[in-house]
Amino acid sequence: MSEPGFGVYVHWPFCAAKCPYCDFNSHVRRAEIDQGRFLAAFRREIAHMAALAPGRKVASVFFGGGTPSLMKPETVAGILEAIADGWEIEDEAEITLEANPTSVEADRFRGYRAAGVNRVSLGVQALEAADLAALGRLHTVEEALAAMELARAIFPRVSFDLIYARPGQSPEAWREELTRAIGYGTEHLSLYQLTIEEGTPFFALHQAGKLKTPDEATGRALWDVTQEVCGHAGMPAYEISNHAKPGCESRHNLVYWRYGEYAGVGPGAHGRLIVDGARRELATERNPELWAAAVEAEGAGLVVDEALSLEAQADEFLVMGLRLAEGIDLARFHRISGRRLDQRRIDDLVMDGMVERVGADRLRVTPEGFPVLDAVVADLAS
Repeated sequence: MSEPGFGVYVHWPFCAAKCPYCDFNSHVRRAEIDQGRFLAAFRREIAHMAALAPGRKVASVFFGGGTPSLMKPETVAGILEAIADGWEIEDEAEITLEANPTSVEADRFRGYRAAGVNRVSLGVQALEAADLAALGRLHTVEEALAAMELARAIFPRVSFDLIYARPGQSPEAWREELTRAIGYGTEHLSLYQLTIEEGTPFFALHQAGKLKTPDEATGRALWDVTQEVCGHAGMPAYEISNHAKPGCESRHNLVYWRYGEYAGVGPGAHGRLIVDGARRELATERNPELWAAAVEAEGAGLVVDEALSLEAQADEFLVMGLRLAEGIDLARFHRISGRRLDQRRIDDLVMDGMVERVGADRLRVTPEGFPVLDAVVADLAS
Protein backbone atom coordinates (compact mmCIF):
# COMPACT_ATOMS: atom_id res chain seq x y z
CA MET A 1 0.00 0.00 0.00
CA SER A 2 1.10 3.57 -0.67
CA GLU A 3 2.61 5.71 2.07
CA PRO A 4 0.06 8.15 3.56
CA GLY A 5 2.03 11.26 2.59
CA PHE A 6 1.72 14.69 4.21
CA GLY A 7 -1.35 16.89 3.83
CA VAL A 8 -2.47 20.41 4.73
CA TYR A 9 -6.08 21.09 5.68
CA VAL A 10 -7.30 24.71 5.38
CA HIS A 11 -10.58 25.54 7.11
CA TRP A 12 -12.65 28.44 5.78
CA PRO A 13 -15.40 28.76 8.41
CA PHE A 14 -17.96 31.01 6.71
CA CYS A 15 -21.23 30.05 5.01
CA ALA A 16 -24.05 31.99 3.39
CA ALA A 17 -26.52 30.02 5.55
CA LYS A 18 -26.34 27.22 8.11
CA CYS A 19 -27.84 23.91 6.96
CA PRO A 20 -30.17 22.38 9.61
CA TYR A 21 -28.32 19.03 9.64
CA CYS A 22 -24.80 20.50 9.86
CA ASP A 23 -22.66 20.35 13.00
CA PHE A 24 -19.43 21.47 11.32
CA ASN A 25 -17.61 24.57 12.49
CA SER A 26 -19.38 27.00 10.15
CA HIS A 27 -20.54 30.54 10.79
CA VAL A 28 -22.86 33.01 9.06
CA ARG A 29 -21.80 36.66 9.04
CA ARG A 30 -24.05 39.37 7.65
CA ALA A 31 -21.20 41.84 7.26
CA GLU A 32 -18.61 41.33 4.53
CA ILE A 33 -15.69 39.15 5.58
CA ASP A 34 -12.32 40.90 5.80
CA GLN A 35 -10.49 38.40 3.62
CA GLY A 36 -7.26 40.39 3.79
CA ARG A 37 -7.17 39.99 7.55
CA PHE A 38 -7.91 36.28 7.39
CA LEU A 39 -5.33 35.69 4.65
CA ALA A 40 -2.67 37.35 6.81
CA ALA A 41 -3.70 35.11 9.72
CA PHE A 42 -3.55 31.98 7.55
CA ARG A 43 -0.06 32.97 6.42
CA ARG A 44 1.14 33.30 10.01
CA GLU A 45 -0.39 30.06 11.20
CA ILE A 46 0.98 28.13 8.20
CA ALA A 47 4.45 29.47 9.01
CA HIS A 48 3.98 28.32 12.63
CA MET A 49 2.99 24.80 11.54
CA ALA A 50 5.90 24.63 9.10
CA ALA A 51 8.27 25.50 11.95
CA LEU A 52 6.81 22.66 14.03
CA ALA A 53 7.10 20.14 11.17
CA PRO A 54 9.83 21.32 8.79
CA GLY A 55 11.08 19.49 5.71
CA ARG A 56 7.80 17.82 4.73
CA LYS A 57 6.71 17.35 1.12
CA VAL A 58 3.06 18.28 0.68
CA ALA A 59 1.11 15.60 -1.20
CA SER A 60 -2.28 17.26 -0.83
CA VAL A 61 -4.03 20.45 0.23
CA PHE A 62 -7.74 20.52 1.06
CA PHE A 63 -9.81 23.70 1.41
CA GLY A 64 -12.81 22.70 3.55
CA GLY A 65 -15.42 24.51 5.53
CA GLY A 66 -17.73 26.21 5.83
CA THR A 67 -17.94 27.19 2.19
CA PRO A 68 -14.48 27.69 0.68
CA SER A 69 -16.03 28.74 -2.64
CA LEU A 70 -16.96 32.00 -0.90
CA MET A 71 -13.23 32.81 -0.82
CA LYS A 72 -11.78 35.15 -3.39
CA PRO A 73 -9.41 33.38 -5.78
CA GLU A 74 -6.72 35.78 -4.58
CA THR A 75 -7.19 34.48 -1.03
CA VAL A 76 -6.79 30.88 -2.20
CA ALA A 77 -3.69 31.83 -4.19
CA GLY A 78 -2.18 33.59 -1.16
CA ILE A 79 -2.74 30.56 1.08
CA LEU A 80 -1.17 28.22 -1.46
CA GLU A 81 1.81 30.58 -1.75
CA ALA A 82 2.21 30.48 2.04
CA ILE A 83 2.12 26.67 2.01
CA ALA A 84 4.78 26.62 -0.71
CA ASP A 85 6.90 29.00 1.39
CA GLY A 86 6.66 26.69 4.41
CA TRP A 87 7.08 23.33 2.71
CA GLU A 88 7.81 21.84 -0.68
CA ILE A 89 4.64 21.03 -2.63
CA GLU A 90 4.95 17.91 -4.76
CA ASP A 91 4.67 18.43 -8.52
CA GLU A 92 1.61 16.17 -8.72
CA ALA A 93 0.02 17.34 -5.46
CA GLU A 94 -3.76 17.15 -5.19
CA ILE A 95 -5.26 20.57 -4.41
CA THR A 96 -8.98 20.27 -3.56
CA LEU A 97 -11.54 22.99 -2.88
CA GLU A 98 -15.07 22.37 -1.62
CA ALA A 99 -17.76 24.37 -3.40
CA ASN A 100 -21.49 24.90 -3.09
CA PRO A 101 -23.47 25.24 -6.32
CA THR A 102 -24.88 28.58 -5.16
CA SER A 103 -21.42 30.14 -4.98
CA VAL A 104 -20.26 28.85 -8.36
CA GLU A 105 -19.25 31.43 -10.94
CA ALA A 106 -17.22 30.72 -14.06
CA ASP A 107 -14.74 33.52 -13.41
CA ARG A 108 -14.26 32.44 -9.80
CA PHE A 109 -13.73 28.81 -10.82
CA ARG A 110 -11.18 29.88 -13.42
CA GLY A 111 -9.49 31.97 -10.73
CA TYR A 112 -9.22 28.94 -8.43
CA ARG A 113 -7.79 26.88 -11.28
CA ALA A 114 -5.21 29.60 -12.02
CA ALA A 115 -4.29 29.65 -8.31
CA GLY A 116 -3.44 25.95 -8.44
CA VAL A 117 -6.65 24.12 -7.47
CA ASN A 118 -6.89 20.93 -9.55
CA ARG A 119 -9.80 19.15 -7.88
CA VAL A 120 -13.20 20.46 -6.81
CA SER A 121 -15.71 18.78 -4.50
CA LEU A 122 -19.30 19.98 -5.00
CA GLY A 123 -21.84 19.87 -2.18
CA VAL A 124 -24.80 18.79 -4.31
CA GLN A 125 -26.48 16.72 -1.50
CA ALA A 126 -29.63 15.80 -3.48
CA LEU A 127 -31.04 15.77 -7.00
CA GLU A 128 -34.65 16.11 -5.85
CA ALA A 129 -36.03 19.65 -5.46
CA ALA A 130 -38.20 18.90 -2.42
CA ASP A 131 -35.33 17.22 -0.60
CA LEU A 132 -32.95 20.10 -1.32
CA ALA A 133 -35.46 22.45 0.30
CA ALA A 134 -35.91 20.11 3.28
CA LEU A 135 -32.13 19.96 3.75
CA GLY A 136 -31.97 23.77 3.81
CA ARG A 137 -29.88 23.97 0.66
CA LEU A 138 -29.93 27.29 -1.19
CA HIS A 139 -29.39 25.87 -4.68
CA THR A 140 -31.75 24.20 -7.11
CA VAL A 141 -31.25 20.92 -8.95
CA GLU A 142 -30.63 22.91 -12.13
CA GLU A 143 -27.93 25.00 -10.44
CA ALA A 144 -26.27 21.83 -9.16
CA LEU A 145 -26.17 20.28 -12.63
CA ALA A 146 -24.84 23.51 -14.15
CA ALA A 147 -22.14 23.68 -11.48
CA MET A 148 -21.10 20.09 -12.22
CA GLU A 149 -20.87 20.81 -15.93
CA LEU A 150 -18.82 23.96 -15.33
CA ALA A 151 -16.50 22.19 -12.88
CA ARG A 152 -15.84 19.37 -15.33
CA ALA A 153 -14.92 21.91 -18.01
CA ILE A 154 -12.39 23.73 -15.79
CA PHE A 155 -10.88 21.22 -13.33
CA PRO A 156 -9.03 17.97 -14.10
CA ARG A 157 -10.86 16.17 -11.29
CA VAL A 158 -14.38 16.59 -9.90
CA SER A 159 -16.21 14.95 -7.00
CA PHE A 160 -19.61 15.62 -5.51
CA ASP A 161 -21.50 14.76 -2.33
CA LEU A 162 -24.97 13.29 -1.89
CA ILE A 163 -26.89 12.64 1.32
CA TYR A 164 -29.17 9.61 1.48
CA ALA A 165 -31.44 7.96 4.07
CA ARG A 166 -33.42 11.17 3.91
CA PRO A 167 -36.91 11.34 5.48
CA GLY A 168 -39.35 9.35 3.36
CA GLN A 169 -36.70 8.14 0.91
CA SER A 170 -37.27 4.65 -0.46
CA PRO A 171 -34.55 2.33 -1.77
CA GLU A 172 -36.18 2.46 -5.22
CA ALA A 173 -36.11 6.28 -5.31
CA TRP A 174 -32.49 6.30 -4.13
CA ARG A 175 -31.50 3.78 -6.80
CA GLU A 176 -32.95 6.03 -9.49
CA GLU A 177 -31.34 9.19 -8.08
CA LEU A 178 -27.92 7.60 -7.60
CA THR A 179 -27.97 6.06 -11.08
CA ARG A 180 -28.83 9.49 -12.51
CA ALA A 181 -26.01 11.11 -10.51
CA ILE A 182 -23.42 8.62 -11.76
CA GLY A 183 -24.63 9.28 -15.30
CA TYR A 184 -23.23 12.80 -15.13
CA GLY A 185 -19.75 11.34 -15.49
CA THR A 186 -18.12 12.01 -12.13
CA GLU A 187 -15.01 10.06 -11.09
CA HIS A 188 -15.63 10.27 -7.33
CA LEU A 189 -18.70 10.33 -5.10
CA SER A 190 -19.03 10.92 -1.36
CA LEU A 191 -22.30 9.33 -0.23
CA TYR A 192 -23.33 10.00 3.36
CA GLN A 193 -26.24 8.59 5.30
CA LEU A 194 -28.12 11.42 7.00
CA THR A 195 -27.21 11.47 10.66
CA ILE A 196 -29.02 13.49 13.32
CA GLU A 197 -26.34 15.43 15.20
CA GLU A 198 -26.97 16.88 18.65
CA GLY A 199 -27.20 20.66 18.70
CA THR A 200 -28.60 20.99 15.17
CA PRO A 201 -32.14 22.07 14.21
CA PHE A 202 -32.69 18.56 12.80
CA PHE A 203 -31.91 17.12 16.23
CA ALA A 204 -34.60 19.25 17.89
CA LEU A 205 -37.14 18.28 15.23
CA HIS A 206 -36.21 14.60 15.57
CA GLN A 207 -36.55 14.73 19.35
CA ALA A 208 -39.98 16.33 18.96
CA GLY A 209 -41.09 13.60 16.56
CA LYS A 210 -41.39 16.03 13.65
CA LEU A 211 -38.55 14.51 11.62
CA LYS A 212 -38.56 10.79 10.91
CA THR A 213 -35.56 9.04 9.38
CA PRO A 214 -35.66 5.57 7.77
CA ASP A 215 -35.87 2.62 10.14
CA GLU A 216 -32.98 0.18 10.51
CA ALA A 217 -34.21 -2.22 7.81
CA THR A 218 -34.75 0.57 5.29
CA GLY A 219 -31.38 2.08 6.18
CA ARG A 220 -29.70 -1.24 5.45
CA ALA A 221 -31.60 -1.55 2.15
CA LEU A 222 -30.43 1.96 1.17
CA TRP A 223 -26.85 0.95 2.02
CA ASP A 224 -27.13 -2.19 -0.09
CA VAL A 225 -28.49 -0.19 -3.05
CA THR A 226 -25.56 2.23 -2.74
CA GLN A 227 -23.00 -0.57 -2.91
CA GLU A 228 -24.79 -2.33 -5.77
CA VAL A 229 -25.29 0.71 -8.01
CA CYS A 230 -21.79 2.11 -7.49
CA GLY A 231 -20.15 -1.28 -7.89
CA HIS A 232 -22.01 -1.90 -11.14
CA ALA A 233 -20.81 1.52 -12.38
CA GLY A 234 -17.15 0.69 -11.65
CA MET A 235 -17.02 2.97 -8.61
CA PRO A 236 -16.65 0.60 -5.64
CA ALA A 237 -16.39 1.91 -2.09
CA TYR A 238 -12.73 2.41 -1.24
CA GLU A 239 -13.86 3.88 2.10
CA ILE A 240 -17.14 3.39 3.93
CA SER A 241 -18.74 6.55 2.45
CA ASN A 242 -16.56 7.22 -0.58
CA HIS A 243 -16.68 5.67 -4.05
CA ALA A 244 -14.28 6.20 -6.94
CA LYS A 245 -13.10 4.85 -10.21
CA PRO A 246 -9.72 3.10 -9.73
CA GLY A 247 -6.98 5.73 -9.39
CA CYS A 248 -9.44 8.55 -8.65
CA GLU A 249 -9.56 8.22 -4.86
CA SER A 250 -9.19 11.35 -2.74
CA ARG A 251 -5.49 11.54 -2.01
CA HIS A 252 -6.01 13.98 0.83
CA ASN A 253 -8.57 11.87 2.66
CA LEU A 254 -6.30 8.84 2.27
CA VAL A 255 -3.73 10.78 4.34
CA TYR A 256 -6.24 10.71 7.22
CA TRP A 257 -7.45 7.16 6.77
CA ARG A 258 -3.93 5.74 6.35
CA TYR A 259 -2.94 7.63 9.51
CA GLY A 260 -0.48 10.01 7.93
CA GLU A 261 0.67 13.43 9.11
CA TYR A 262 -1.32 16.56 8.37
CA ALA A 263 -1.30 20.19 9.41
CA GLY A 264 -4.65 21.85 10.11
CA VAL A 265 -4.88 25.63 9.76
CA GLY A 266 -7.79 28.01 10.19
CA PRO A 267 -10.58 28.27 12.79
CA GLY A 268 -11.48 24.91 14.30
CA ALA A 269 -8.93 22.94 12.24
CA HIS A 270 -7.38 19.74 13.58
CA GLY A 271 -3.94 18.31 12.84
CA ARG A 272 -1.65 15.40 13.62
CA LEU A 273 2.06 16.22 13.46
CA ILE A 274 5.14 14.33 14.55
CA VAL A 275 7.21 16.84 16.55
CA ASP A 276 10.53 15.73 18.07
CA GLY A 277 9.56 12.10 17.49
CA ALA A 278 6.16 12.31 19.19
CA ARG A 279 2.81 12.32 17.41
CA ARG A 280 0.86 15.34 18.60
CA GLU A 281 -2.80 16.31 18.47
CA LEU A 282 -3.37 19.93 17.49
CA ALA A 283 -6.60 21.94 17.28
CA THR A 284 -7.33 25.62 16.84
CA GLU A 285 -9.86 28.08 18.24
CA ARG A 286 -13.26 27.55 16.60
CA ASN A 287 -14.58 31.13 16.62
CA PRO A 288 -13.22 32.86 13.48
CA GLU A 289 -12.65 36.29 14.97
CA LEU A 290 -11.12 34.92 18.18
CA TRP A 291 -8.89 32.66 16.06
CA ALA A 292 -7.68 35.59 13.96
CA ALA A 293 -6.96 37.65 17.08
CA ALA A 294 -5.01 34.76 18.65
CA VAL A 295 -2.92 34.30 15.50
CA GLU A 296 -2.19 38.02 15.37
CA ALA A 297 -1.07 37.93 19.01
CA GLU A 298 0.64 34.53 19.22
CA GLY A 299 1.40 33.39 15.68
CA ALA A 300 -1.13 30.52 15.90
CA GLY A 301 -4.64 29.95 17.20
CA LEU A 302 -3.93 26.67 18.95
CA VAL A 303 -6.14 25.60 21.86
CA VAL A 304 -4.93 21.96 21.87
CA ASP A 305 -1.30 20.87 21.45
CA GLU A 306 -0.47 17.67 23.26
CA ALA A 307 1.29 14.37 22.71
CA LEU A 308 -0.95 11.40 21.99
CA SER A 309 -0.57 8.33 24.18
CA LEU A 310 0.17 4.98 22.53
CA GLU A 311 -3.35 3.87 23.43
CA ALA A 312 -4.89 6.94 21.76
CA GLN A 313 -2.78 6.37 18.65
CA ALA A 314 -3.84 2.72 18.53
CA ASP A 315 -7.51 3.70 18.73
CA GLU A 316 -7.16 6.37 16.04
CA PHE A 317 -5.30 4.00 13.74
CA LEU A 318 -8.10 1.43 14.01
CA VAL A 319 -10.95 3.93 13.69
CA MET A 320 -9.45 5.50 10.57
CA GLY A 321 -7.85 2.50 8.88
CA LEU A 322 -10.73 0.07 9.17
CA ARG A 323 -12.93 2.51 7.23
CA LEU A 324 -10.89 1.59 4.16
CA ALA A 325 -11.65 -1.34 1.87
CA GLU A 326 -7.90 -2.08 1.87
CA GLY A 327 -7.94 -2.47 5.66
CA ILE A 328 -4.96 -2.07 7.99
CA ASP A 329 -1.39 -3.30 8.20
CA LEU A 330 -1.16 -5.26 11.46
CA ALA A 331 2.62 -4.82 11.66
CA ARG A 332 2.20 -1.04 11.43
CA PHE A 333 -0.43 -1.19 14.19
CA HIS A 334 2.17 -2.96 16.34
CA ARG A 335 4.83 -0.33 15.54
CA ILE A 336 2.48 2.54 16.37
CA SER A 337 0.81 1.10 19.47
CA GLY A 338 3.49 -1.15 20.92
CA ARG A 339 1.02 -4.03 21.16
CA ARG A 340 -0.75 -6.56 18.97
CA LEU A 341 -4.46 -7.05 18.44
CA ASP A 342 -6.06 -9.92 20.35
CA GLN A 343 -5.98 -12.90 17.99
CA ARG A 344 -9.00 -14.47 19.65
CA ARG A 345 -11.10 -11.39 18.94
CA ILE A 346 -9.91 -11.40 15.35
CA ASP A 347 -10.74 -15.09 15.02
CA ASP A 348 -14.23 -14.54 16.43
CA LEU A 349 -14.90 -11.66 14.02
CA VAL A 350 -13.59 -13.75 11.12
CA MET A 351 -15.93 -16.58 12.12
CA ASP A 352 -18.83 -14.12 12.26
CA GLY A 353 -17.98 -12.84 8.77
CA MET A 354 -17.25 -9.30 9.97
CA VAL A 355 -13.53 -9.13 9.07
CA GLU A 356 -11.12 -11.11 6.92
CA ARG A 357 -7.37 -11.57 6.78
CA VAL A 358 -5.53 -10.52 3.64
CA GLY A 359 -2.25 -12.35 3.39
CA ALA A 360 -0.15 -12.70 6.51
CA ASP A 361 -0.32 -9.18 7.86
CA ARG A 362 -3.43 -7.28 6.78
CA LEU A 363 -6.92 -7.17 8.19
CA ARG A 364 -9.97 -5.63 6.57
CA VAL A 365 -13.68 -5.33 7.26
CA THR A 366 -15.98 -7.39 5.03
CA PRO A 367 -18.99 -6.01 3.14
CA GLU A 368 -21.15 -7.53 5.89
CA GLY A 369 -19.08 -5.81 8.57
CA PHE A 370 -19.16 -2.28 7.16
CA PRO A 371 -22.78 -1.49 8.13
CA VAL A 372 -21.83 -2.25 11.76
CA LEU A 373 -18.30 -0.83 11.57
CA ASP A 374 -18.45 0.99 14.91
CA ALA A 375 -19.16 -2.27 16.73
CA VAL A 376 -16.38 -4.08 14.86
CA VAL A 377 -13.84 -1.38 15.76
CA ALA A 378 -14.96 -1.33 19.38
CA ASP A 379 -14.59 -5.09 19.63
CA LEU A 380 -11.04 -5.03 18.20
CA ALA A 381 -9.96 -2.04 20.30
CA SER A 382 -11.13 -3.40 23.63
